[in-house]
Amino acid sequence: MPYIPHTAEEIQKMLRTIGVNSTDDLFSDIAEEIRLKRALNLPRGLSEKETWDKINGLASKNKHMGKHICFLGAGAYQHYCPKAVKHILSRSEFYTAYTPYQPEISQGTLQTIFEYQTMICELTGMDAANASHYDGATALAEGVSLAIDVTKRKHVLISSLVHPEYRQTVATYLEGKNITLDQIPYQDGLTSKKELEQRMNKNTAAVVMQTPNFFGAIEELSYAAQVAQQTGALLIVCVDPISLGILEAPGNLQADVVVGEGQSLGLPLNFGGPYLGFMAVKNKYVRRLPGRIVGKTQDRLGNEGYVLTLQAREQHIRRERASSNICSNQALCALGAAVYLSLMGPEGIREVGRQCIQKGIYTKKLLSKIPGIKIPFPATTFKEFIVETTEEPQRINEHLWKAGIMGGLDVSGFYPELKNHILLCVTEMRTREDIEKLASVWGDMS
Repeated sequence: MPYIPHTAEEIQKMLRTIGVNSTDDLFSDIAEEIRLKRALNLPRGLSEKETWDKINGLASKNKHMGKHICFLGAGAYQHYCPKAVKHILSRSEFYTAYTPYQPEISQGTLQTIFEYQTMICELTGMDAANASHYDGATALAEGVSLAIDVTKRKHVLISSLVHPEYRQTVATYLEGKNITLDQIPYQDGLTSKKELEQRMNKNTAAVVMQTPNFFGAIEELSYAAQVAQQTGALLIVCVDPISLGILEAPGNLQADVVVGEGQSLGLPLNFGGPYLGFMAVKNKYVRRLPGRIVGKTQDRLGNEGYVLTLQAREQHIRRERASSNICSNQALCALGAAVYLSLMGPEGIREVGRQCIQKGIYTKKLLSKIPGIKIPFPATTFKEFIVETTEEPQRINEHLWKAGIMGGLDVSGFYPELKNHILLCVTEMRTREDIEKLASVWGDMS
């Protein structure tokens, strides 16, 4: 039986109410010659068991991380997620509570956001964080908008080694605003210091850096901060939060705004989303932060409570005064990040970072022994790095795929000058056996 939500009598009653004789009359504005004159070509209905078998059959065509060893990163990463994270996120009081529209009666939600903000500040070395963003790209774009608003300047310097899709998002945000987005070239896998100095001017609102950058190399933030401060520009840093377990916090290196993608903090790959953007600033910019900030206070009886301290959203204040009209928070994903950080603790995050670096070094060592492969850039890397090959990346990845290995990213699509260069990622999830299998299978091609 087809699903029929209304009886014939109910349909006639609705048609009479709106003043038409039949459902065909609802389509009278559509030309007769382009209307479908036959029944839809749909398969027969399925029983519940048949439907379940069909869905499982389709799902089994996906090649997931349980079947393939993953060496692909470029913005989304396979890290281990403690099982407790998913369990807590699945609880109804969190899973169904999108956002605290009636905040003061949502004390549990507000507390989780407050804890998330606190942990982001501890990671980044900054003074205040908001309640999260859609993803890392929009968080970066909001950071650039903040700098322009603060400085009232029209020139933004952004490293060409910031994730290409993040740069595209920033360009989209700035379109039509008469802002010059100037890209700093790279040299030896790092942002060119010489070009950074030469392109700075008194109209520069911000210098935007990513570390580790898109090639996985660790940038020298203290130098970028020094150059930016000479003209009063803000330093905006996009970071991998996992790297902050072992690298110096950007806030301690004079960054003004720190943003990034929080997917690595307990969120699965999920075919690309939903993800989590984080954003933190120094105190003097706290009122410029887009979105919300949760604060802790006491009531008149001395009881601890949580409130929405600042709400610079167009839904809460006049649109022209809002710091952003297109921002919202990812409360459930932010909760996942807070749970992950709580479970891992400082030592756990440090250990993940150590394993990423050590396993990356081991992988580079093995691959560089294969004829036709070399490591083109000498810079220190975190969990990603570039390899140069004599073979086409597509052929290499197809060969690896047949052996159950998901290879790296062909970067020539973003950097045409880097033909036959592949971006590989090695996280704590990769074992010695995984890495040695990668080298062995790849080596069989030579």
